[in-house]
Amino acid sequence: MSAQKTIHVGGEWREAASGATREILDPVDATAFAVVAEGGVADTDAAVAAARAAFDKGPWPHTPVAERAALLRRVADLLERDREKIGALECRDAGKTLEEGRVDVDCVRDAFRYFADLVMNESGGRVVDAGSDEIHSVVVHEPVGVCGLITPWNYPLLQASWKIAPALAAGNTFVIKPSEITPLTTVALVALLVEAGLPAGVANIVTGAGATVGARIADHPDVDLVSFTGGLASGTKVMRAAADTVKKVALELGGKNPNVVFADACATDDGFDTAVDQALNAAFIHSGQVCSAGSRLIIEESVRDRFVTELARRAARIRIGRGTDDGVECGPLVSEQQLARTEEFVASALKEGAVLRAGGERPEGPGYFYRPTVLDHCDRSMRVVREEIFGPVLTVETFRTEDEAVALANDTEYGLAGAVWTADAGRGRRVAGRLRHGTVWINDFHPYLPQAEWGGFGKSGIGRELGPTGLAEYREAKHIYQNLAPRPVRWFAG
Repeated sequence: MSAQKTIHVGGEWREAASGATREILDPVDATAFAVVAEGGVADTDAAVAAARAAFDKGPWPHTPVAERAALLRRVADLLERDREKIGALECRDAGKTLEEGRVDVDCVRDAFRYFADLVMNESGGRVVDAGSDEIHSVVVHEPVGVCGLITPWNYPLLQASWKIAPALAAGNTFVIKPSEITPLTTVALVALLVEAGLPAGVANIVTGAGATVGARIADHPDVDLVSFTGGLASGTKVMRAAADTVKKVALELGGKNPNVVFADACATDDGFDTAVDQALNAAFIHSGQVCSAGSRLIIEESVRDRFVTELARRAARIRIGRGTDDGVECGPLVSEQQLARTEEFVASALKEGAVLRAGGERPEGPGYFYRPTVLDHCDRSMRVVREEIFGPVLTVETFRTEDEAVALANDTEYGLAGAVWTADAGRGRRVAGRLRHGTVWINDFHPYLPQAEWGGFGKSGIGRELGPTGLAEYREAKHIYQNLAPRPVRWFAG
């Protein structure tokens, strides 16, 4: 199997400077299906140099907004053209179902179109009233410069778009490092940028390990901003590395997300069915490998037994397998390491007193599969409730009062997302207002809008992606003060 040239620097696809390569494994059967370049520090330095030259001397930062927006729309059109091919690649690379891969491509397309529309609809700056007709004062926004973008393995294509689209819309250049486990759709996206006509050096990609490529991006003196999505431990390393050069930092570090269900949401058969169905979606989409997964079910005590019994029954019937096969609802975990991590969390939970209601084991056969798992009688003393797993594991806690429900939901170091289910609209808004999480759904779970900010409180990170704030992350504000009638100040007598 020949290696792909997956490093793109200054408009050229190339191998790693060292000649090193990495096999990409299909998580369904643990077999290699692609070989990519394994970049290192030299490749990263070359990519940053290309991005620096393209920003300092190239046309992109000064390209009119209409032209930048038009390029983003061309990329969106190309994504639509290649939807099936890229969706299938995302399915195989990350272990998703084919439909999840297609939806990801659609969401990426929508992100590019959103940021194209956003920059086109902006004014030329914010006029500041200086209190005099002789002064013209305006605040404008300019690109940050060279952006280092580091993305995770669970949503490689989607997370890349959340960074690339606003970075380009703002006029920046970038170097992106996708996860070494799932790099292929990011490589495909960069190829579409090139096809759409992006000038050489604006988009650069280095495939390789986080410990080398990611670390070098974070501490490189010519990188002006680093945007990282991934785990808490890696995120803190990125922040420390970036501190020496005082570059801008944006971090999205996951969550331990509560799904709060009040009894009144289950008062009717339809309400009960919907709440159970959505609890399954919250926890087990993409085998739970979602930063906003509703992995903590917090349910009112009076309906707990009925709810958990039905939840476990349905979880046991989830069909797992290769994402392109008919009827498959859930794919494998992304790697042997992630599978072992999930097994260790479940074992520790059972040792600490949790009760297994569904799953809790690998199925027979190859690949990194783990059955959707429901753990009952959990509490906040357990690791499985406190720490992010990134696997198909749902824990169950109970409450009696609204105050207790809110306290449980907020009792986490993270604060990315959460949900509340209730038939009482006033209660829904009241509880949503009290939850310390960046996104709160009322009677829903998982949808997001490209025009609404995404990010978290606490250890879920700093900064926001998407929405107007997501664009602002990639800009610097500049105040331009013009005196239209200059005259001597006579501060000094002379």
